[in-house]
Amino acid sequence: QETFYRAMVLLVVASPCALVISTPASILSAIANAARRGILFKGGSYLENAANLKVVAFDKTGTLTHGRPDVTDVVSTGRFSEAELLQLVASAEARSEHPLASAIVQEASRRSITLDTVEDFRAIPGQGVVGRVRGKVLLVGNQRLLAAHGIEENADVLDTYNALQEEGKTTLLIHYGGGWEGLLAVADRPRSEARAAIYALKRIGIEHVVMLTGDNERVASAIAGDLGVDEFHAELMPEDKVGVLRTLGEKYGPTAMVGDGVNDAPALATASIGIAMGAAGTDVALETADVVLI
Repeated sequence: QETFYRAMVLLVVASPCALVISTPASILSAIANAARRGILFKGGSYLENAANLKVVAFDKTGTLTHGRPDVTDVVSTGRFSEAELLQLVASAEARSEHPLASAIVQEASRRSITLDTVEDFRAIPGQGVVGRVRGKVLLVGNQRLLAAHGIEENADVLDTYNALQEEGKTTLLIHYGGGWEGLLAVADRPRSEARAAIYALKRIGIEHVVMLTGDNERVASAIAGDLGVDEFHAELMPEDKVGVLRTLGEKYGPTAMVGDGVNDAPALATASIGIAMGAAGTDVALETADVVLI
């Protein structure tokens, strides 16, 4: 011990500059190395804090999944053909900025379907869209949207709705002109590498992997089971994600949040480390995050 102490005294006296600069030099080297590999750290503290992470929370859409949902099913109750039903829904969704809306409009375009004019359009977060098409009220969304407008459930439609949801598809109910007209299902498929990435995180010491999503419980459960996450939280609004992250931090310790959308920005700011998916990420997510995956 005495010999070691004397050696340290000699080093400090002989080369203090080298000892002092060793820490920032190693941090700068690591930041540069990460940048070459497509990972942008916005500061040395975020690089150091990454070593202490216990939990990684993923937003589902665009992160664990491709973020490019496709229309998988258009189910009519009989009054309209499949193409006519898709025309109605796409006409309303053309005014929405939601990723599911883009998928529906693209499907209509692929089938060369001409869209109608929509009046009195409203997009209701967490529920769906409402508008007037051909003089009649059109509602497209989940059960909460229909319940909020005082519309009674239809047993046959609900059975089909539940069956599609069990398959991991996000399903929209369609109510037009005072009657139930059908359903439209959309699926956003998991990235092929997502499951392997989750197991890789666990191998290097991450204790808990969580999936966060605004999708309903059934869809979230199907995807969570496929990917092998430890826990999932469904039907979340942006402020709900913040609450979940705070709870995870209190329960397990330092937490990372991985996301790409506008809705993820509050959660990215709340987490110990916010990680944005750069290639597909929105500007606000890239600005808020501490680490950006280029």
